[in-house]
Amino acid sequence: MEERYIAVPFSLVGFFVTSGSPEESIRDDLTPEEMEKLQDLISRFLFKEGVRVAIYPSVVPPGQAEDAVRELEDMIFGEEEERW
Repeated sequence: MEERYIAVPFSLVGFFVTSGSPEESIRDDLTPEEMEKLQDLISRFLFKEGVRVAIYPSVVPPGQAEDAVRELEDMIFGEEEERW
């Protein structure tokens, strides 16, 4: 019997801090080999053996990810810290 695979969407929420514009902070020269290494790292550290990962890095507008970003800020900086 043939093995069946399914593709399951997942997300990682994070943020980066920069004094410049977000567009100028993201590398535009990522090679296919570097992307494969990144996918392999995510697969190895987040999932069990045999799970393959495909990613497409992109920036989510803050308004669309506001709650998740707030929770992450609270975890990193504490709830009492002032946000920028």
